[in-house]
Amino acid sequence: MAERKKVLVLGAGYAGLQTVSKLQKQLSEEDAHITLINKNDYHYESTWLHEASAGTLSYEDVLYPIDSVIKDHVEFVRAEVTKIDRNAKKVETTRGIFDFDILVVGLGFESETFGINGMKEHAFQIENVHTARKIARHIEDKFANYAASKTKDDNDLAILVGGAGFTGVEFLGELTDRIPELANKYGVDQSKVKITCVEAAPKMLPMFSDNLVNHAVSYLESRGVEFKVGTPIVAANEKGFVVKVNDEEQTLEANTVVWAAGVRGSQLMEKSFEGVKRGRIVTKQDLTIEGYDDIFVIGDCSAFIPEGEERPLPTTAQIAMQQGEHVAKNIQHILKGEPTENFTYVDRGTVASLGKHDGVGLVYGREITGKKAAFMKRVIDTRAIFKIGGLGLAYKKGKF
Repeated sequence: MAERKKVLVLGAGYAGLQTVSKLQKQLSEEDAHITLINKNDYHYESTWLHEASAGTLSYEDVLYPIDSVIKDHVEFVRAEVTKIDRNAKKVETTRGIFDFDILVVGLGFESETFGINGMKEHAFQIENVHTARKIARHIEDKFANYAASKTKDDNDLAILVGGAGFTGVEFLGELTDRIPELANKYGVDQSKVKITCVEAAPKMLPMFSDNLVNHAVSYLESRGVEFKVGTPIVAANEKGFVVKVNDEEQTLEANTVVWAAGVRGSQLMEKSFEGVKRGRIVTKQDLTIEGYDDIFVIGDCSAFIPEGEERPLPTTAQIAMQQGEHVAKNIQHILKGEPTENFTYVDRGTVASLGKHDGVGLVYGREITGKKAAFMKRVIDTRAIFKIGGLGLAYKKGKF
């Protein structure tokens, strides 16, 4: 009897957990030994972090135990990956060394500050459930401090957000829902609250049309957000952001500063593979890497360039989950001695929430705004839970 192949999956984000979710349904214990390694014993919905960061959603609602979605014949190891030896087919972790026959790397993302001086030290990053919880607590603490203080520092009610991409705009939307609650709770004049978003690029939400962007801007401005688009941030310090306007530096002050303008793949990627840029490695069309037909890289660590195109796909949950499904299929092909299949991304659309009651999106080629977009966002979020954890988890953790 042939020895069982060892399938090792690193990371329980959207990509890694979707891979395991599919594999465990289609492979028995006799087919392969599947091991999932993740540094936490829970999965968190990273696309919901903006809600937890604003405090409109409890951080507990963003996560669920990994054990609740994996079956008995999958081994789960809570450990941090410290080294990948691709030639020796070994992965070193804080809980020992693991051999593999087939490796799936889905180690997820980290915040990227693009070398802006002081950004890591002086700004919060929307990175994980811990940072989200800190941001939400900090914002409320500043309101409480303002209410209790005799001197009244207006900067306690000032919030600076760096970046008007997807995460930044969704975070702004949640803030506009949260601020009235905090103002009411602490007896603060809401007109004194100042939310400012700074974006270096000439356009926010570059994935959307001008029509959708204008809707988002108008809606958020009507709820008190001020935008400074085309304004580079050159530094962050204890006062706030240092920005450049007409070749002159200015300081925008606030006691809450949040950086939401960029992510990169895990830093372990640079240590483990050649040709890695910002934690991402270019994969072949079947999602393996050059020279290694038994190593798949997916999710935030993957730079997948569709055939005939020049730029890699963005790092989104939708793409990561489709990659996870596809890798599960290709692993089955390998185990059966069959050729792998190339990955084809099916773009079902993208929706950005602007709080609970509004949004903008493009779904199957059709633009949607307002309550319709907000509803579709809840559908998308709940579907992601269902795809991994089934009906029971979708009922428990979904948005309906």
